[in-house]
Formats: sequence, structure tokens, C-alpha cells
Amino acid sequence: MDDLEKAILIMFDETSNAGSNLKFKANEYCDKAKEESAICSVCVEKLCFSNLVQVQFWCLQTLHEIIRVRYSWMSLDEKYFVRKSVFSIVCLECSYENQALRILQGPAFIKNKLAQVLVTLIYLDYPLDWPSIFVDFLSHLRKGPVVIDMFCRVLNTLDDELISMDYPRTSEEITIAGRIKDAMRQQCVSAIVRSWYDILSMYKNSDQELCASVLNVMRRYISWIDIGLIVNDVILPLLFELTLVDGLLEQFRGAAAGCLLAVVSKRMDHQAKLTLLQSLQISRVFGLVAAEDSDSELVSKVASLLTGYAVEALECFKRLSSEDSKSNSLELLNEVLPSVFYVLQKCELDSAFSIVQFLSGYVATMKNLSPLAEKQLLHLSKILEVIYAQICYDPVYRHNLDIFDKIGREEEDRMVEFRKDFLVLLRSVGRVAPDVTQLFIRSSMMSAAAASSDRNVEEVEASLTLFFAYGESINDDVLRNGSGLVGEMVTMLLSTRFSCHSNRLVALIYLETIFRYIKVVQENSRFISVVLAAFLDERGIHHPNINVSRRASYLFMRVVKLLKVKLVPYIETILTSLQDTVARFTSSNFASNELSASEDGSHIFEAIGLLIGMEDVPLEKQSDYLSSLLKPLCRQVEVVLMNAKALTPEEATAKISTIQQIIMAINALSKGFNERLVTTSRPAIGLMFKQTLDVLLQVLVAFPKIEPLRTKVLSFIHRMVDTLGSSVFPYLPKALEQLLAESEPKELIGFLVLLNQLICKFSTLVHGILEDVFPIIAGRIFNIIPRDSLPSGPGTNIEEIRELQELQRIVYTFLHVIATHDLSSVFLALKSRSYLEPMMQLLLNTSCNHKDILVRKACVQIFIRLIKDWCDRPGEEKVPGFQSFIIEGFATNCCLYSVLDKSFELHDANTLILLGEIVMAQKVMYEKFGQDFLVQFVSKGFLTAHCPQDLAEQYCQKLQGNDIKALKSFYQSLIESLRVQQNGSLVFR
Repeated sequence: MDDLEKAILIMFDETSNAGSNLKFKANEYCDKAKEESAICSVCVEKLCFSNLVQVQFWCLQTLHEIIRVRYSWMSLDEKYFVRKSVFSIVCLECSYENQALRILQGPAFIKNKLAQVLVTLIYLDYPLDWPSIFVDFLSHLRKGPVVIDMFCRVLNTLDDELISMDYPRTSEEITIAGRIKDAMRQQCVSAIVRSWYDILSMYKNSDQELCASVLNVMRRYISWIDIGLIVNDVILPLLFELTLVDGLLEQFRGAAAGCLLAVVSKRMDHQAKLTLLQSLQISRVFGLVAAEDSDSELVSKVASLLTGYAVEALECFKRLSSEDSKSNSLELLNEVLPSVFYVLQKCELDSAFSIVQFLSGYVATMKNLSPLAEKQLLHLSKILEVIYAQICYDPVYRHNLDIFDKIGREEEDRMVEFRKDFLVLLRSVGRVAPDVTQLFIRSSMMSAAAASSDRNVEEVEASLTLFFAYGESINDDVLRNGSGLVGEMVTMLLSTRFSCHSNRLVALIYLETIFRYIKVVQENSRFISVVLAAFLDERGIHHPNINVSRRASYLFMRVVKLLKVKLVPYIETILTSLQDTVARFTSSNFASNELSASEDGSHIFEAIGLLIGMEDVPLEKQSDYLSSLLKPLCRQVEVVLMNAKALTPEEATAKISTIQQIIMAINALSKGFNERLVTTSRPAIGLMFKQTLDVLLQVLVAFPKIEPLRTKVLSFIHRMVDTLGSSVFPYLPKALEQLLAESEPKELIGFLVLLNQLICKFSTLVHGILEDVFPIIAGRIFNIIPRDSLPSGPGTNIEEIRELQELQRIVYTFLHVIATHDLSSVFLALKSRSYLEPMMQLLLNTSCNHKDILVRKACVQIFIRLIKDWCDRPGEEKVPGFQSFIIEGFATNCCLYSVLDKSFELHDANTLILLGEIVMAQKVMYEKFGQDFLVQFVSKGFLTAHCPQDLAEQYCQKLQGNDIKALKSFYQSLIESLRVQQNGSLVFR
């Protein structure tokens, strides 16, 4: 063993015997060897004489690298040596035949690497410099299986590396592949096909694995060779024989079926394809899928053949226009489809075949056939069977799905995605053949209803899912009518108690399906009591699984929203049934459960609120219902508040969770009551909510620093603003005082959102409140938000920055809301005066530089409103210094310089809206300030921007006119013109 071999062994050593330093040196040694001029000779010699597979592999790998990188620089003699050496080994042609035979009988990875080296030479030299490669190779196949095996490996590698379009190819590779295929077609393809036939005939009984390899090569090459070489009286009968004959290896028979699929799938003129399909007599293989084990490789291959055949027959039907061709295509489809439906349900299919795509294509063609023949209707019912089978959950996951653990969640997510296309297909079948679809769904539901144990959980769930999904394609008139099969199925749905109703999936889809068909109930009051029972008993809200119970609460709330008045006679029954649910919601055990934002269980209170909040409920009853709910809840809160200081941290945590639940419950309950009812027609109801608000505001005093509680109370205040209207005012000072006690950005954001709601709803009525709180808010804002830009870069806290950005956005909204609701005088109040100048500078800086165009627009709109409010006529100043600030600061910097900046993108839609506001501001400034504005803006501002005199005069004319659109258009063209003139030479800001 020489040093090179030792280095190769060290380099490939996966054990810990060779240290990293030694490996590094071995790598260096081998890399240096590759640079030697005689490396090809060294590789060939060691390849033939070394018994070490590591050395053999390294030599082949090195040859492959050298050929790819240095081959074009080699002399003709060197090229000939490499070609001759590699080919001699592949074909056992060399003088040291025994050494070559050892390589060809060695591991598969060595033979595959050898094939890759030869294919690289074919890529570079065939057909120009080495035209005889394939012809020469064929003459050596008589040497037996080892050479035939190498021939198969070389053809497979050629397909993988160059010809197959299953992999991304460069344009150069595509060109070279075309050149090689053209040369092979002309020179040797027919001889290669003949050799395949001879090998199969000779070895089909003695070496079936070798024959399977030959067939796998044939399958690859059928796509681009002359189809007549395969579809003839010699090859085609042999392929069918090998597929059908018992006693042969499954792998061998499956490979023959794969060749038949390649024949079927070969691209050609559709009329020629139809003729080909008719000639195949494909019915010969139908029996194989039923006779063999459905999991076998042969059945999988035959299944792919049948589905491929069906796809091609369908394509012929769609593409050919003559009646005869369509009729013949349909005949072929009708013949093969029963077997296709069988394999779709029973067999493992190639992942490349899209069941949905094929079936959708078939259903789409059926739309154009009217009326449908009996066979087509039968096929559509079979498609429904396939859909049903495909959407069934695997029973293996039943327990995981029921307890909804990590595995169950993953499987449900997977199935939700997997089912989408099948359910779209279901609705397509429903549109083409509604009667067939409805009969199938009814039959599956009847089978589900008849199931006497939970062994059929998956089938019951699938049946209900079909009915649920089908409902999406039924029009409202059919639903309202509630007659026919749909009405019958709804009746069956409502009257059935499935034996596996305790299962989470079954219970959920059952409730979802009832809600999907609720319009039937809306028009047929006889169903109401049955629907209520389904939602209120152990199938719904009282289901033992909390996920089902909460979803039932949410769906029941939506049912109440839709049925409302029709449920008035049932209110007593409903409230009695929900007593335990209401009590459980505010218990500490329930509060400790994990809550989701969308289904936290509070929807049951919203449903109750919607029921008892209707004016159709008598006042006395309404008062009793509401009182029986609010008083115990408020009492619970008061008890906690009285003992708040004595609570241990653990007790406080539990009590706070309970209070949160109570506030959520009351908040949800109040959604059923509108402002007119509680303030005008039934003020006694409003009084109950005021008393409740008074109690809940005390929570802010007792637990001032508990952020989740503050959020819940704030949410309730929002609700009371909407519900109580202006009668909420007496409670606002106390509420705002407690909410202002905390000054963190998150708390301030919530506070400003509340103020925005109050201003938008009550406008100038909140002037006094706003005048009191604005100075405090302004002080907090200027302490929290930087005057220039927010910090960024390494070391900044992303969450803090996000909160500051959100606060900044809300602040500008807040100022905008004040300005646009006739409340700008708040800025001028004595306590707020000290913040006026920094506020104006903040707005100016933002209107010029903020990255968010919509924020800049809001600031410009604020300035427009302030100019209108504070500047009645030219020469009069309500706010000293404001006019000069606007003309010299806002007009020049925002309305001119910021627009001239290249970052002001005039092709962006939002930026053009901002430009419109800026032009409007100029119009308002001219109306309010007259010549003072023109002197500063035109004579000084335009002069700095090098604006030509004639354009300045045109601007003045447009400004003094009444056409704001014409002014905007002119100003945009003026800015574009000034940008061209300045060409970036003048920095304005």
C-alpha cells in the first residue's frame, strides 16, 4: 500500500482513529496528487489493481472531476487514453479482464460512479469525437449480465444527468441533450431496442432482476424514441406477457407495467393517441388489481397504468372534436373507470398522480353532457365513494384526535389541508348531479345513524363532513324551502343521536352541520326545539369535552343572532338549561383552563344577552333575567375587593382570574343590549349596567398594576360607552383617573383608543373631560416618544420599539380626531399651552419626514384644520406666532421641500393622496393668509428651488382659481420639472 492509498483510507475513515490534523494532511496530500499531470494514469492503474473500495471510489471521483474541469485542455492522446481506459473497464475489454470484472461485480456505488464517468465522456465527445460509443457497447453485451448491468446503469445515468426533464436543466444542457438524442435516433436506438428484446427473451426465466433493470431503462427512453419501435407485433405483446404471466418476480412484472404506462403517456397527436389506446386492449390487466395483494408492488404499478390510461382517454375526449372520436374516447373511459375507482379506494398510488385533478377533470367534462347517461351517473356515484373513502380519518389516530394532543393536532391540520380539494370536488359533483349527490349523502348518513357502536367513528365523521361541505353549494331558496332530500337529511340530522357522539370530532362536525343548515330552521319553526336540544344537551354546550362545549357556545350564540325573536318563547327553558354553565364559567376551575382568543366560553353570555336584550321580552321579565345574572356576578367581585389586601399572592392570582372571567361574561352579556333600549325605552336596564360599571371600576383601584385586569375593565368601558351613551359621563372622570395612573406605552395606547372612541361618539360634549386630561397625556407622550426618530439598530429591544411605534401611530390618530371634531381649542387651554410649541414641531417634522405616508397625510390634515380654526381672516391671529410658523415652517418645508425630495414617490397611490392634501393645505393657506403666504411661498420658496418665473406665475393663477384638481395636476408637473432642473444638486432639508 503506497502513500496515496494510505492517505485515501485516512480521508475516508469515519472512526475516531484518525485525528482531524491527520485527516487534514491526508486531504492535502490527495489534493496535491490531483494536480499531477499523470493523475489519470494513476487513477486507472489503482482502479484496476487496488482491492480497496475507498481507493476505487476516490479514483473514479477524481477521474470525474478531471474530465469535467480539465478535459478540454488535454491532448488528443490523453483524451484517447481516458476514453479507452474507462470503456475497457465498463465492457471488460482490457487486457486485465479479471481486475475489471472485480469492479463490475463490486458494490453498486462503485458501478454507478463508473457509469457517471462514462456519461461525462459521452456528454463531451458524443457524437463528434466518439461516434461509436453505443454501437461498440452493444457488441459487448454478449459477455453476459455484468456488462448488460453496466449498460443499463450507463443509460440510466445518461437519462438522470442529461436527458430527463424531471430535473432543472440549463439551456446548454438542453441543447447538448437534443444533439445526443438526435444522434442516437439516427445511429443506434433501433439496435438498442433490439438488444432489450433479446436480453428479455434470453434472461426472463434465469435472471429476472436483470430483466427488470432493462425494462426500467426502456420505460425512461420510450418518452423520446420512435413509438413504433415499441408499439409493434414484437415488443408490445412481450410487455403484456411479462405483466400478466404468473410465477415471475413482482418487480419484473411491475417494470413491464411501467413500460406500458410510458407507452400510454407518450406525447403525440390526440387522434393518434386515441388509436393507440384502442389498440392496447387494456382490459387484459383489469383482473390483476383484484387478484393480487393490494399492497404489492405489481398492483401499485398496474394501478398507475390504469389511472394513466384513464387520464389519456379523458384528455382525448376533451381535445378531439369529432363525434366519433368523442364517442370512442368515452367508450374507453367507461371501460376503464370501474377499475380506476377500485384502485383509487384500495391501492397505493404513485404520488405523482393527482386523484383530485383527474376526477375534477372528469366531472368538468360531464357538465357539457346533458342529460347524463346511466353509466355517467354511476361513475359520479363512484367518485363520491372515492371522496368518502379519502376523507376518512385513520382510526390509528382516534384517541389522539379525541384528547387533541400534539399528534392529534398535527393529524387534524394535515387532514384539513388534504380534504380541501376533495370537498371542492364534492361540490362540483353536487352541481353536475345534485340528485345522485344527495342520495349518496343520505345513504351514508343513514349508515352512520344505524351504527350501534363507536367502531364507526371515522365513517360517521366523514358522512357528516360530506353533508356539511355540500351545504356550501346549496342556494338559499332550497335551504329556506326545506323540502325534498335536503329537508329529509336535515330532519334526519336533527333527530339522530349518534352512538359515538362523545367523540370530539363527531360532536364538532355535528354542530357545525346544524349551523350550516340553520336557514332551514329559520323557515321551519318546528325544528327550533330540536335544534335547541342539540346545542343545550350533552351533544353541545354540556358535552364533556371542553373544546366541543366552547365551540357549541360560540355556534349557539350565532344561532341566537339568526333566530332571535323566534326564540322568545323558549327563553325560560334556555336559561334554566344554562344555569350550571353560567356558574361554571366564573368558577376558579374554569378560569384556570387554557383560553383561546376566539372561543373562551364567554359566547354563552353573549347568546343570553341577545336573547334577553330584545324589546320583545317584557320589561319585568327582562329586569328579572338581567338582575339574576348581574347581581351574583357583581357580588362575587365585591367580596374579592373587600378582602383584596388580605389575599396571599397565590389566592390573589386565583381571584384575579375569576374577576377576569366575570368581566368577560358581563361584557359579552351587554352586547345584546342597544343604547336606545337602555337609555330611552327602558332606563331601568341602563341603571343596572351603570351600577355594574361602578363596581368594576373599583377593580382598577384594588388591583392597579394587573395589566390583564386593566385590559378587561378597559374593554368593558368601551362597551358601556356604546351601550349607555352620554349617560356614561358621570363615571368617566373616575375611570380615566384610574387608567391614567399607569404610564407605560401599552397602557397609554389603550387609554388613547378609549379617548378616540369618546371623541368620535360625543364630539364637543367631551370638551371638558378632554381639557382636563390632555396636559397629562401630552406630558407623558413627550417623555416617552423621542422628538426625532425612534431608536433602531443593534441593542434595541424589538418589543419596546414595536410598542413605541404603535403608541406613536395612536398619538397621531388622537391628535387628528381632536382636530377634526371641533376640539382644537383644547390645545389652547391654559394648562395645555406649554405643549403647543413642541406639538407643532412634532407634527411638522412628521409631516415632512415620517416613513408612513398615511401618518404624514394625517398630520397635513391636522394643520389644515388648525389653520381653518385658528385663522379666521388675514391679519387676525387667534394664536400669536401661528401664522408665521405655518407660512415659514409648514408651507416651505412640508408643502415644497419635502415634496421636491426624491423619496417623495409620485408614482405611488398613497403618496399622490398625500400630495392632494398638501395642495389643499396651500389653497387653505392662500384663503386665510392671502399675499403673506404668496410672498413667502412663491417669492422665497420657489426662488430657492430655482423655479422659472413663468411657472411661478402659472402656479399663482391656478392657486387663485377654483379648480382644485387642476391645481394638483399643475403642482405635480411643477415638482417634476423642478426635480429635473435641480438634478439632486440642492439639499433642501
